Amino acid sequence: MLQTVWVSSPGSWALQESGCHCQGKKRSWKCRFFRTIIRHPCRRHAPKRSGKARMLRKIQICLCFCFVSGILYEISLLSSCVFSYLPMAQHYLTPEQVLNLGKSIIFLETTERLEPPPLVSCSVESAARIYQDRPIILFMRGLTNETALDLNTSYTAFSLLSSMKNVFIFPLQMETVFQETPLLQWYNQVVPEQEKNWVHVSSDASRLALIWKYGGIYMDTDVISIRPIPQESFLAAQKSRFSSNGIFGFPAHHKFIWDCMENFVLKYNGNIWGNQGPFLMTRMLKTLCNLTDFRGTEDHSCQNISFLNPQRFYPIPYPAWSRYYQVWDKSPTFNHSYALHLWNFMNRNRKVVVAGSNTLAEKLYKTYCPTTYEDLIQNAKRRDLPGPEDVE
Repeated sequence: MLQTVWVSSPGSWALQESGCHCQGKKRSWKCRFFRTIIRHPCRRHAPKRSGKARMLRKIQICLCFCFVSGILYEISLLSSCVFSYLPMAQHYLTPEQVLNLGKSIIFLETTERLEPPPLVSCSVESAARIYQDRPIILFMRGLTNETALDLNTSYTAFSLLSSMKNVFIFPLQMETVFQETPLLQWYNQVVPEQEKNWVHVSSDASRLALIWKYGGIYMDTDVISIRPIPQESFLAAQKSRFSSNGIFGFPAHHKFIWDCMENFVLKYNGNIWGNQGPFLMTRMLKTLCNLTDFRGTEDHSCQNISFLNPQRFYPIPYPAWSRYYQVWDKSPTFNHSYALHLWNFMNRNRKVVVAGSNTLAEKLYKTYCPTTYEDLIQNAKRRDLPGPEDVE
């Protein structure tokens, strides 16, 4: 069973064993979220009942409405409209319960770090704002059964994301994720300490398994969402005839993703960067269709899979990645884009958003992840404050 981690009230978050709140199909919190006002019609000539009978009647009515409310809540969990009236960030749901709602936006952090840096926070926040009717899930490898953060944690990103009612943070437990997929045998045989690109390879595998099992959209943690993606089954072209695996979306149990997992294992080579990532997606797409160059802003389609134009996510190509951190005379509109990939692998965290720098990245933060940007400003102010050693 996966352990549940949820973002709670601002300034704190907690770990909770999922078994405490869900046993089989019974949920102990069914009736917490509903209040029913019962109005009885006035019956002037009705005979008076004894106090005991009236009390029994009230109990029967309460039980009846609690039962009906529970059924209605169960039904609502199966539809995306649940987000319109429930404060989801306060729910104690397991990963399976959230993922089974469908159409999740999934992010992965396969390093051991526990404090999401500003770009990761911005990616998650921007998705939460653009896809307000969908669950936004950040899986973190650093969260384990032994992890324990108290209410005085200094990890501000968690309290920041807690303001988003549709954001969830869960531990990434790979052995559980790979169950019932071709990747489990590979995972049981591989030795992470001997893998040159383990952080990337494990991420490539995890995103395939999660999307195959539950469906939805996977995004890298350096992707800033700017408008909804209309397609359900899609790959993102990084350039003509070459697919990225940094953003893709499919319904659950889609054959293309299953075939990708089988090919992942069959042609595994962890020493070649991208062999299980963009090169895998590209070679599998080529087995389905004849890839051609893009013209203008058109998208391509093959076997009911949309191959989206590079302008949708990569309007600034990777050789020019540093332009995101430069000042533009006139900022681009990105009218043909759904999200922007900021190429953090190329950047290697060397360049960051600095408040007041007027760079393109700063403007994106201001527009699409304003809470993260405000936190960035506050942190800069705290760093500028004189310390005790600076006061004479």
